[in-house]
Amino acid sequence: MIKFFSNFKIVFYSINFTLIFLYLYPGSLIGYFIYGSKKIQPQITPDLVISSNHFYVFVLVTIIGFFTFIKKNQIKFLIMYLISLSILLEILHLIIPERSFQWSDLFGNLVGVVVVILIKNLINKYEVFKK
Repeated sequence: MIKFFSNFKIVFYSINFTLIFLYLYPGSLIGYFIYGSKKIQPQITPDLVISSNHFYVFVLVTIIGFFTFIKKNQIKFLIMYLISLSILLEILHLIIPERSFQWSDLFGNLVGVVVVILIKNLINKYEVFKK
């Protein structure tokens, strides 16, 4: 079982490295590969109030983080890390060429993290009642 979760650490750290690289890259690297232009960002689903792409990415990273880190103090650190990362990466868009700070992106990041935290708390609450 421990080996199973250690594999998640490799995945978690790899996804974090990739996420940070893509966030800090001037322009859209994915858009460059798909459309041939760093100025076009691929859109998974239409945005509503928040950026759906950012929401999906941070939901994925948070889920993998919860599978990776199980202990209570690790979870607290993970939550602080993900919230800080989501804010810091978006703020850095203020100084990165070809990127721009957008409130909808920041809220997409934060909502992605918070939704998974809330779902995990609900699951934990109802597991207590099963015992």
